[in-house]
Amino acid sequence: MIPISDDNPARGPAVVTWTLIALCVAAYLWERFLGREMSAALLALGFIPAAYFSPAAAETAGLMPPWLTIFSSMFLHGGLLHLAGNMLYLWIFGNNVEDAMGHGRFLLFYLVCGTAAALAMAYIDPASRVPMIGASGAISGVLAAYVLLYPRSRVTVIVPLGIIFYPFAIAAMWVVGFWFLLQLISAGLAAPGQPGTAWWAHVGGFVAGLLLTPIAKARDVPLFGRHSRGPWDR
Repeated sequence: MIPISDDNPARGPAVVTWTLIALCVAAYLWERFLGREMSAALLALGFIPAAYFSPAAAETAGLMPPWLTIFSSMFLHGGLLHLAGNMLYLWIFGNNVEDAMGHGRFLLFYLVCGTAAALAMAYIDPASRVPMIGASGAISGVLAAYVLLYPRSRVTVIVPLGIIFYPFAIAAMWVVGFWFLLQLISAGLAAPGQPGTAWWAHVGGFVAGLLLTPIAKARDVPLFGRHSRGPWDR
């Protein structure tokens, strides 16, 4: 299932969501501009678990401080499909979560979930020297927040049936629940230390989102509601 929209309009401008999308797109265009130097840039700016646990290894490789790569890695993507998929999810679900938390708390929530995602992957595979990049971990936290805040909101998804893409609307709790189940299964089947999708980062970001949403949301925004209500709506 590929989500393409929801029936939950935001009450205010999603300034942080738009800015995050713009920064990720700008970073990707910069990567493309580097040409042959892109691999070196991803190695320097991606999050490498082995470097995080061994500062000496990071210095030998000439990397920036490992803790800082947790944040730089959130804005980098390995390909156009990687970028497009992440930005689609952030575009659909981010505005409502930002609505419920307010701009500042949403940005902090996003970065903390991304940090939790990176650290989850690091603890699962601390010896990995494969640079981890992408906004997926932080966006996983956004999905967790959305399903806690608006589980019954209708999300339009498309399901490929051969050459036909069939659209239908379904409650957010089923869309996000199915997505999270796939992450758990994929994480369990993934071979440690091998390049590919950082499934455990998705799981870590999602769990962080579940734990942090009750704290990060505005006090007058209920859990398990239907539509958004911004913190400025009194």
